[in-house]
Amino acid sequence: MSIPVETFFMDDNIEGTLQSRIQQIIARGILSGRFRKGEKLPSTRKLAKHLKISRITVTLAYTELQSNDYLSSKGRSGFYVSTNAPEAPKFEIIKSQSPDNPVDWNKALGQRFSGKFLSEKRSDWAGYRYPFIYGQVDANLFDHANWRLCALQALGAKDFRSMTSDFYDQDDPKLLEFVARHTLPRRGIIATEDEILITLGAQNALWLSTQILLTQRRKAIIENPCYPALLDILSQSRCNIEAVDVDDQGLPPEKLADDINVIFTTPSHHCPTAATMPLSRRKRLLAKARELDAIIVEDDYEFEMSFLEPALPALKSLDNDGRVIYVGSFSKSLFPGMRLGYLVGPAPFIKEARALRASVLRHPPGHIQRTAAYFLSLGHYDALIKRMSKQYEERYLEMEKSLTKFDLKIAGKAQHGGSSFWVETPKCTNAVKLAQKLLEMDVVIEPGDPFFVGENHPKNFIRLAYSSISTNKIAAGIELIAEAISDTGPITT
Repeated sequence: MSIPVETFFMDDNIEGTLQSRIQQIIARGILSGRFRKGEKLPSTRKLAKHLKISRITVTLAYTELQSNDYLSSKGRSGFYVSTNAPEAPKFEIIKSQSPDNPVDWNKALGQRFSGKFLSEKRSDWAGYRYPFIYGQVDANLFDHANWRLCALQALGAKDFRSMTSDFYDQDDPKLLEFVARHTLPRRGIIATEDEILITLGAQNALWLSTQILLTQRRKAIIENPCYPALLDILSQSRCNIEAVDVDDQGLPPEKLADDINVIFTTPSHHCPTAATMPLSRRKRLLAKARELDAIIVEDDYEFEMSFLEPALPALKSLDNDGRVIYVGSFSKSLFPGMRLGYLVGPAPFIKEARALRASVLRHPPGHIQRTAAYFLSLGHYDALIKRMSKQYEERYLEMEKSLTKFDLKIAGKAQHGGSSFWVETPKCTNAVKLAQKLLEMDVVIEPGDPFFVGENHPKNFIRLAYSSISTNKIAAGIELIAEAISDTGPITT
């Protein structure tokens, strides 16, 4: 039996090249059971004409599927679904919550993790003209060519084992070596490989730290406002949480209670206000932690983006007691989708973190680790940081000038650089409703609400980032924000 050519159509939801999309269409047809073994596919000429594409593209797609045993050819008679093709499911798919077998998921769920602290991130931010969105990569700045070359190199025969092996709880030695010999020394940190763990980004590192250091009887200090995901992580651990309001120099040590066990802080670049903790306060914080016998977890995100002046030494570099756990990440400087970070601490702590990570996800994918190791060690990373820093400085200065011009109050900015401003709008403004209104004007901003702890917090703060918007769009975007506030008047609850 032949498969009708009308069965095939180009689905816009399928991504990739034309050849790749054709391969996916056919593979899905086979795996779903719509195309059965032995059935003949339309000729390459007929399918190409039907889809209005090149015949060679169809031929290449068929040939690739044949090499993977999805298709087979019979001389001059054409291509058929292979007898060795993957089997379609033998069972009927039953819709969940069917009338015959209802499940009350309100009762069935033992725990809930869809907490109120999780902030929503727009996945369609790139489709807006003025995306003041934080933590996303600018495709115009990223080094696509060299990343692709490093990925191909990591796919080579020499690196076959690093890509395919299950290392259980171990990490890529090349990546560990780079972090130990190049990344950490730039922050004044000296660590051996048994004191470093590769993680799936900083958030994974914070989760590991929380699980190891805290119990229901222990207390954690967090900054207010703070990184929303950290608040969610701590809430899930069921530890006692105390939020301490930050000032323009970050976390004040004198406000820490006497019964705390773990202090979470972002001294180099507070999230989200971008405040930088001065050296004198860093030393006082270490002294206070020593007095309380508390552990400090230092999230040192974005230290690479120090384009205004050199970053201050990390807390970890000033720590003589071994009480600082250091969290770093490549997500902001490379791209967030890579999800690659690192955790640095005393060997006994890293031993437990390694065991916990192994019980959950073994280790980050070997191919990603080796690709990153090549990109870093071959100098592409440093070149990228230099290029990004130059562009970020231009954007920083343009945004600072535009915010001042349109009378928007800068409530927080980084002393050394960073990628965002913390802005206070008029007190009568509701930032969530302002953000909704601005979407209609092709502008994306981040309301400040998710960063605050508790219910009674100011509603008029927003974070404006410049990592994903070009310099020539910043002034026009800021003007639209100012207009939205001015034209609408009080935007309240």
